[in-house]
Amino acid sequence: MIQESGRSMIEMMGVLAIMGVITVGAIAAISSAMKLQKQNTVNDEVLQMVTQVRQLFSEYDDYSSINNSTIFGAIGMSNKNPYGGNYELSVNPSNSRQFIVSITGLNKSDCEALVIRGWNGSVGYEMSGRTASGASSSCDSPNGQNIVQITYGE
Repeated sequence: MIQESGRSMIEMMGVLAIMGVITVGAIAAISSAMKLQKQNTVNDEVLQMVTQVRQLFSEYDDYSSINNSTIFGAIGMSNKNPYGGNYELSVNPSNSRQFIVSITGLNKSDCEALVIRGWNGSVGYEMSGRTASGASSSCDSPNGQNIVQITYGE
C-alpha cells in the first residue's frame, strides 16, 4: 500500500473558513476602533477650539465679534473635521456671551454618537449637573448632512 501525505480538501476548506471568521472579526474591530478614534479626535479638536476662542476673547465681555471666516486662522486651526465636514463657530443669537460650535457633515450614527457624548465645559452639560451631553441635533437629515451644535460660554 502506498501511504499518501498531505491535506484533504475538507481540511483546507476548514482552515479557510476559520481564517475567514478571524478576518471578519478583525475588520469589525478595526472599523469600531477607527470610528472611536474619529469621535475622540473631534472631541479633542472642539476642546482645543473652545480654549483658543476663550483666550482670544478673554478681554471682551461677549463673543459678538466672532467671524467664522477669520476665526480659524486666528486660533491656528483648520475648520475641517474628520468626517469630511467643517467646524463652524458663531455667536449665540439669543446670548452674545455664548458661542456655538457646529460640527457638519455627519451621518446619522456619527451624529447620534456625538449628541450623547458629554461635552465638558458646554453650557448644557454644566447646567445639567453633568448629566446631559450639552450637544443638540435631530440627526434625521440624510447621511452627510447632519449637524451637531454645542454651546459654550456663560
